[in-house]
Parts: sequence; structure tokens; C-alpha cells
Amino acid sequence: MPSGFPLPIFSHFVTMKHWLVFEIFASYISSVKGYSLVREYSGQSFFDLWDFYGAYDNTTQGNVIWVNESYATSQSLAYIDGQGNAIIKVDNTTDVPMGQNRSSVRITTQDTYDVGSLWIIDLSHIPFGCSVWPAFWSFGPNWPEDGEIDIIEGINLMPDNQISIHTTPGCTANGSEYQFGTSGTTTDCSQPSGCTVMQTSPNSFGSGFAAAGGGVWATQFDVSGIFIWFWSRPDVPASIYSASMDVTQWGIPHASYFSNTCNITQYFSAQNLVLDITLCGDWAGIGASYNASCGNSGPTGLCYNDCVVGPGSPRYDDAYFNISYVRAYTSALPSATPSPSITSTTSTKPTTAMTSSTTRHDGLFTHASDNNGWGAVVMLLIAAPIAVIGSWPLVFKRWYHRGIPPLQPA
Repeated sequence: MPSGFPLPIFSHFVTMKHWLVFEIFASYISSVKGYSLVREYSGQSFFDLWDFYGAYDNTTQGNVIWVNESYATSQSLAYIDGQGNAIIKVDNTTDVPMGQNRSSVRITTQDTYDVGSLWIIDLSHIPFGCSVWPAFWSFGPNWPEDGEIDIIEGINLMPDNQISIHTTPGCTANGSEYQFGTSGTTTDCSQPSGCTVMQTSPNSFGSGFAAAGGGVWATQFDVSGIFIWFWSRPDVPASIYSASMDVTQWGIPHASYFSNTCNITQYFSAQNLVLDITLCGDWAGIGASYNASCGNSGPTGLCYNDCVVGPGSPRYDDAYFNISYVRAYTSALPSATPSPSITSTTSTKPTTAMTSSTTRHDGLFTHASDNNGWGAVVMLLIAAPIAVIGSWPLVFKRWYHRGIPPLQPA
């Protein structure tokens, strides 16, 4: 800052700039107030409306067998613990011989959730450890044409969660001030890595997440964009537990993917939610990704040989999800855009359902539609001159972009 610069004026300009940033961002995520819970996965019935994969990991080439429901239940790889939480884990009791893979779990919701949905997941533990690659994500029925959203994902001993989206060519995402996370170097979301955002707040992954008591992610899947928030346990807002949630009270998300550079209804269709844990594979088990924190895990320096093969304990004692609930919400009010939907494939539709030939429900928005976010663009053009005046000191801010290794679809 130049010597003699009047500090009160500087402080006023910076405060004005931050206010404008939030106001412009809020115009994107706000369209209709009022939310309805359409599905809750929790307690003894948590697994009732999920399908178990029951096959080898043929998506990321991980060294696991995602077992079927009966095997997972009999081997206590998927169960409800004494506190009523869902546990999903990697087999940590078997001595795996060379040439065989370790048992794990992947589950997919039977319901699909269309544009206009809000998903919340509350966990106290996320799998971590050398070779471990967990994810909570979503995908459309015709991947990758129907898009993918990676909400929770990390490998090995990473301390921070990585968020990303994957699409066909044409969808881009540029890092901006409208998120707390740090965007990766790739802006083309059709590339193998997708458009990534590394969370920068503490305790979003690994041992730190568990030590802090876990936390909560909220994902808004909206015509105006895809927005993902995270709160470590001490910071979870009270509105998360309220029947009248208001997204505008949550502040700026950790990751923001705006519709002005990625038309959400064009690149995404109704999404299934997925929880899975794989081992090694084509991110956690290769090159610098593995060697960065786990290259000294055994005599060979190879993920499969030094981690998967042999005893499961203590190596995989922390390779488990502990989930309090997953909830899916939709708007209680009609939107001005084509009605998003939640499609129930095999389950009984909720009593709040609005019925059509495909069992559809109105989607989640948080005020009237903004026509894919163009209202916010106009607002930005009006506010830009003021924001520039107030934000010139921020040109000296150093934006640090982490190098993100290539990431195949979860």
C-alpha cells in the first residue's frame, strides 16, 4: 500500500468491494424461498433405496471388488452402527494374496435428482490412508454426456477435499472470487481432470476431518449453476438442521460453477448419488500422486504390492465412511423455468410428490428464475466500476493454483 494512503478510505473500499461480491453472487443462487425434503437416507433404513454395485472396479481400475449387498452385509462392510449411522468400509480383516483384489463397497441411489435439487450429507468420518480413494459424487445415466459432480473426493493422505465437475466439450469454469476454494489449472471440464476446486478451509479431508468431528457438505444443483458448501463440525450453520433452510444465509460456497460458462441444463441431466471406496487405481495408485505421501509405504514402492496385498489391519482401519444422513430437497414453489424433477425409479414416491408420467417433483430454487444467471451478469456490469475502484489493492493478491493430477471419473 502506498505510504500515506488513508486507511479509513481503504477499509471502506475493501468492505464495499466484498459487499458487492456477495450481493452479485447472491443474485445467482437466489430465486425461490421454500424447500421440501423429498428423500432422507438415515438410520436403520439408510441402505433400503441404494443399489450395491456387485462387480470389479471397471471405472477407475482400482484394486477392489465392489461387493453385492448380501456379501457386504454378511462381512460387515455395510451396516448401521449403534448410534444409527451408516458405515461403509473397505475389508480390513482379510489377508489378500498377490493377484487378488480387496473387497469394498459402492452404492448408488435408486432415485435420480434433476436440476433444481439440493443435497446434504453429514458425516463424522471419511476414508483415508495410503492407496485409499473415497468419493461422494453424482452422475447422469449416459456418462459423460449427462455430467458428473464430485462433491467429496481425495486420495491417500491428502489433507484437503477436491471438488470437480466432468462434462462433454463446451462447458468451462473459471476460478473466481465467488468461491473459497482454489480452482485447478484446467478450465475445460471435458478434460480428464475435469474442472477442479481444491478446498482451502481446514479439516475437509483425512485425519483432520475426523478429529474435528466431521462436517457437512451441501450441493445446490440449479439452472444458475452448481454450488457446493462445506462446514467443519464447529461451523455447521443452524439452518442445516431447520425445516426452513435459506441458501442465501450460507455465504459464498467453496466451489461455484456458473451457468454463464456452463449451461447446466445442457450438460447435466438427472443425477444418481454415489458413495464408494476404491484402492490404488489411476489416480491414487500412480506416479507422483502415490509417491507424494505414500511411496515409502512398502519395499516395492508400488501401491498394489505394498498396500492392497497382505493384512488389512492396521492399514485399512481408517478406510470407512461414517454417515449420519444424506438428504435430498426440492423447491416447494414452482419455478419460471422448465420444471426440474426427481425421478423415482423403484421406490415409493414421497407424499410431497407432484405426479407426472415420470414421477416428477418441482426442483429447488431460492427466488424466481434468473434465466441461466443473465440477471447476475447485468448486475455485475452495473456494479463493476464501483468494484474496480474498491478493489485495486487486491491486484497484488497472489492466487496460488495447486497442480492437480489427471483425474478419471470416480
